[in-house]
Amino acid sequence: MNTPIQRVIISGGGTGGHIFPALSIAGALRRRYPGVDILFVGADDRMEMQRVPAAGYPIVGLPVAGFDRKRLWRNFRTLWLLGKSMRTARRTVRDFRPQIAVGVGGYCSGPTLKAAQRLGVPTLIQEQNGYPGVTNKLLARRADAICVAYEGTERFFPADRIYMTGNPVRESLTRCTISPAQARERLGFDPLRPVVLVVGGSLGASTVNRAIAAGVTAITAAGAQLLWQTGRRDTQLADEATRDNPDARTTEFITDMDVAYRAADIVVSRAGAGSISELQLLGKAAVLVPSPNVTEDHQRKNALALVARNAAVMVEDATAATQLVPAVTALLADPARREAMGAAISGMALRDSDERIVDIIQQIVNRHTTE
Repeated sequence: MNTPIQRVIISGGGTGGHIFPALSIAGALRRRYPGVDILFVGADDRMEMQRVPAAGYPIVGLPVAGFDRKRLWRNFRTLWLLGKSMRTARRTVRDFRPQIAVGVGGYCSGPTLKAAQRLGVPTLIQEQNGYPGVTNKLLARRADAICVAYEGTERFFPADRIYMTGNPVRESLTRCTISPAQARERLGFDPLRPVVLVVGGSLGASTVNRAIAAGVTAITAAGAQLLWQTGRRDTQLADEATRDNPDARTTEFITDMDVAYRAADIVVSRAGAGSISELQLLGKAAVLVPSPNVTEDHQRKNALALVARNAAVMVEDATAATQLVPAVTALLADPARREAMGAAISGMALRDSDERIVDIIQQIVNRHTTE
């Protein structure tokens, strides 16, 4: 008999790649246990402090910050903030009394799960990448389960606690039922012509944006329409590059990503684990530009896993200025290759990840209730 799930802490954030899986897991918990009380723990001044309440969940902020590995003298304040965050996390866990704490990554996940482990609360880690960061490696030693999306993570985690679940994605993406033509019309495009979707994340990807700015005319001259999500930093650059081009649309942030994905024939994106999981579930042909500024160069490794199966095209960040737009126009000229890539990337998808994770949460809670 299952123990009712009544109180859960979910901790993580900093980027959409952490926030969207967290919200997806919360949504799956609420669907299965409508009365469950879910408390989020995030990092002060990061995007989760707005996104999580907007989704209907309470959140506690920690003043945690990342370590500066290049300028070590700046870490004295970071250590002070870490100590303060540990005290806040301990008080939050003690007062809320969760049956389990779930960590999805980000600066705040470490103090929260460490506090839970010290107070005897079971923990689950949801690791999005094939190459985990230092915090999750340390937390895994006492975690009850580590949910992963890539093979080979037994190099980093205890093999007997690894579960292959895939990465949860935004529920709206998989529930969208409109046709590509309808999606294009909704976005103001010609429904019969292909669309290239460029996604640079919430802040934007400057290398990608500069390459697209220089190549807008080449992309639209190849017969495509362009939907370009620039992020906050490069809106002026994008506006200037598309000012006289009726086939290009720019926006700082795309709210209805389900419609944008449905409209797209080709997606240009960084190679974060969350983005790749979305592309896999939706079966989209993609040109990936891995960010070089990530731990263990994991985005490049994420992308290479797809390239090895002819499921994506990879362009290095250092060569994006000259190679990104030609890679896009080459795909535009080859519909058969786009279709084959879409089928290949779709075959790599792990579906219903949020529900699989809730199954594991239930197992852990059952086990700890009977101990």
